[in-house]
Amino acid sequence: MTFFRDNGLSITLTIFTAATIAGMIFAGANAFNQEAIMHGEPTVTVASYLATGHFLSALFENWESEFLQMAAYVCLTAFLYQRGSAESKDPDVSSTDVDEDPRMKKTDPKAPWAVRQGQMIRTLYSYSLGIVLAGLFVLSFVFHLRASAAAGNIEAMRHGEPPIDLWTRLADAEFWFECFQNWQSEFLSTLLLVLLSIFLRFRGSPESKPVAAPYGATGK
Repeated sequence: MTFFRDNGLSITLTIFTAATIAGMIFAGANAFNQEAIMHGEPTVTVASYLATGHFLSALFENWESEFLQMAAYVCLTAFLYQRGSAESKDPDVSSTDVDEDPRMKKTDPKAPWAVRQGQMIRTLYSYSLGIVLAGLFVLSFVFHLRASAAAGNIEAMRHGEPPIDLWTRLADAEFWFECFQNWQSEFLSTLLLVLLSIFLRFRGSPESKPVAAPYGATGK
């Protein structure tokens, strides 16, 4: 039971992720087959649907925007402030008071392995969260582009048009519309979280300030 208590948040989010992806698969396969029937094309099985551009484009389009949001959030909050927000460091507190120099812990046996290595590895580890999230964004963007081109070629075939390559799809306004419609919502939701946490509370959440904390108090 200790395992589930200590990992309840990640377990629950994993279940939610799997459940919503499953819902997306079955709903998407149904929508794809309805479109195929309208055009006199054969339907596909759920397993076959997983390899279609229709599914993969939608999947990576959303993953891409989420990784962009998280990468931007992690990196921007390291350098920028919002007084009163639970999501910001206190502008009146030195950054060294928030996160001490990792070199001070390089001989600590309990410190992460990378902290106890040389300067290059320690520096990379110091920014590894932002680096990995940015890398996941780039990968998702590439996969979204490839799948979007595949989905676009199905539509082109239906209308008797020639197929397009990746570079043509990259320059296509429809592709960028797919990107921006998700990116804007991620930045908006992050902005609202930053601002609403100044005035609103959720008792017990580490994303909220204490209920009685004044509006001007910054940080958790």
